[in-house]
Order: sequence, then structure tokens, then C-alpha cells
Amino acid sequence: MSETLLKGGLVVGPKGTTAADVLIRDGEIADIGKDLRAGTVVDCTGALVGPGFVDVHVHLREPGQEWKEDIETGSRAAAAGGFTAVIAMPNTDPAIDSGALARYVIDRGSQVGLVDVMPAGAITLGREGTHLAHLDELWAAGVRLFSDDGDTVMDTGLLRMAMDYLADMGGIVAQHAEDRTLTRGAHMHEGVVSSRLGMRAMPALSEEGIIMRDLALVELTASRYHVQHVSTSGSVQLVADAKQRGLPVTAEVAPHHLAFDHREVERMDPAFKMYPPLRREEDVAAVREALRSGVIDLVGTDHAPHSLEEKDVPFEDAPRGVIGLETAAAVVNGLGLDPVDFFERMSVAPAKLAQFDRHGHWPETGRPANLVVFDPQAVWTPEHFASRSQNSPFRGRPLTGRVIATVHNGSLTFQTP
Repeated sequence: MSETLLKGGLVVGPKGTTAADVLIRDGEIADIGKDLRAGTVVDCTGALVGPGFVDVHVHLREPGQEWKEDIETGSRAAAAGGFTAVIAMPNTDPAIDSGALARYVIDRGSQVGLVDVMPAGAITLGREGTHLAHLDELWAAGVRLFSDDGDTVMDTGLLRMAMDYLADMGGIVAQHAEDRTLTRGAHMHEGVVSSRLGMRAMPALSEEGIIMRDLALVELTASRYHVQHVSTSGSVQLVADAKQRGLPVTAEVAPHHLAFDHREVERMDPAFKMYPPLRREEDVAAVREALRSGVIDLVGTDHAPHSLEEKDVPFEDAPRGVIGLETAAAVVNGLGLDPVDFFERMSVAPAKLAQFDRHGHWPETGRPANLVVFDPQAVWTPEHFASRSQNSPFRGRPLTGRVIATVHNGSLTFQTP
């Protein structure tokens, strides 16, 4: 019998926080109360104890690009960030477009054992946008979220077929909204900064136009639809309007879009190159307010590791994407959400979207012990990461709010040194 005690923290529930200890025994929450005892004790003084974070948008790069990240190193980064479950995007090599490949990712995640890993399934074969992937096989393997992330499904008729098919099963179409006809050869947001730099840029319309098209398809098919990495005020308004009309739509925002705007690109640091690109100050304000209000349902890190050699090049030559698992909670903490809303956006809503039955539940006796201890007052400066890659825009920047410990299925998978 193994026991761990999370002692002296503030346990977060749907109505607020309660000062209590949490006793974990054999993978479950055995008791919540005062003056509990166990052999292994984690000091949680001043920290929040809540459901482990869930990330519906990570790139673990396995199979095929393990020099950037693999499921083991990505799982370590997730645990260090307070996550107990993640969805890995299918833009691997080969793409996750069949049941066999999905099961490979699931099995590798189980072997590592630090977080639950479920892949998203590609919508199209090879993510090439011409034929539907093996959606039935992916569903049978346990996949519930489908995306060609990294690319947009540009063929409207093909996307409608996918939506019709997945709507019948209850699956979710998640869209990387980017009209490539408007972004070819572009490296940043189209605006005053790109004009000043003389850099080819992508307009907000490249994101908003795809969302407008897709929402029309949602009305036609009644498919569940999730907008990935929302970055513009116009996209926020489209999501808000769709929700008002009762459409089955959810949305996520990445931490870097909450923290930075396009002025950072003037430094020409490739750590600030990502798609969607960093937008205007007004867009940052809009996505921050949308997350606070719940128009944007959740945070998805879009953790996108690249090697030092790939990123240590001129800005225009660098690949897009930054890591984010280990700093996400601190960035969201900076928005001033109350503890309930904080865990709603980081744990409850993403677990519900991903259909992770064992995650995203408020701490309660008898529940699986998938928990995070998070100190909202701790100040720290990230310098080195558990991820195999180090391409973080937050490196060297002081952050407030730090993960103290992560518990996955009753086991301590991370504890701050």
C-alpha cells in the first residue's frame, strides 16, 4: 500500500477553496481533511491543490522527429508543467492517420507512465488534404479529437464529409485556421510592425476567414467544432457569436498569445516565431478577456519543440513554433483568474473536451488521484526545461506562479527541487 499526503494546501472545488490535507492511497484520493498522516508528505503551504492540468494541443514529435522531442521527454515536460493528460497532434512522420499509429502513441505514453497520452487523429490521409483518413480505425483506437494541425483542411467538401461522419459518432473536428493562400512566404502578423520591418506578413483574415467558413459547415452538419490557438479579436467575436447561436463550438488560446504581441518580432529572435503569429496589442487584450469570460474555453499550449540548430538561424529561416508546457500555468496565473476559473480553463474544460474520464475532476474522495499543487505566489525564472528542446519565449523572464508537485494516477511524477 502506497500513501502520499498533500499537506497544508488550499483544496480547490467548484465553489472555492478549503484548507485541507489530501491523502492519496493506491492511486485514489483516500481522504480530504485535517491532520492526516502518511509516509510521504508534500508541503503544500500557500499552494492550491486541484485537478491536474490537461493540454489538448501538444506536439510530441514521435514518431519521426525524435531529435526535437519524443513521448518520454514530452511527458517529462508535461509533468513538470502540472499536466496529467495531453493530446498529441498528428503532424508526425508518418502522420497519425490510422488506428495502428494511434495505438502506438497510446502504448508509448503508457510505457513512459508520467501522463496519459492520447493522440489526435488526422482528418486527411497523411495530412495531405485530399482523402479522408481512416476515421473509423482512429475512433476504435480511442481517438476523439481530429485535426490536420499544422495545416488547414482547405477542401470544403472534404471537410464537410469529415464533419458529417464525425458528428454521427460524437467526435470533434479541431481546426488550425489558416488560409495558406493568404500566408504563403509570410513570417509574422500583417500590421505596422511588419511594414516597418519590410517583412512578408499574414493578415488576421487568414485565420478569421477559415473560421467563418467552418462555422457555416457546423450549422450544416451539427458537428462539434474546436478552434485551435485563437489569436485575433475578430476570431474571438466569431466564436462568441457562434456560441450565442447555440452552435457546438469551443476554442482555445495558447499562452504566448496571452503574453506577447507583434512588437516582440522587432528583436528578430526566432523564439518569437510561431503560427498563428503574435498579433496586435488589441488582439492580446481580446483573447485575454475572452479567456477570463469563458468565450475561449481553455488553454492549449501548442507546445512545439524544435532543436537548437533549427531555431538558431535568421528569423525568416526558422521553423514556426515554441515550447510551452512548463510555463503555461504561470502565464495563465498572470491573468488574475480566481482559483475556480483558473482550474476550469486549465483542467476541467480541456478534460471534458478531450473526453478524459479520469482527469479534470475536482478533488473528491474515491476519485483517481490526478492532481497538481500550484503556488500562485512563487516567483521563478525559467532557464532550463525538461523538454528536449529549449525554444521558449519565456526563457530568462521572471514568472509568478509555479507547479510544486504533480500526481498522476497516485504517483508523484514531478516535484519542484
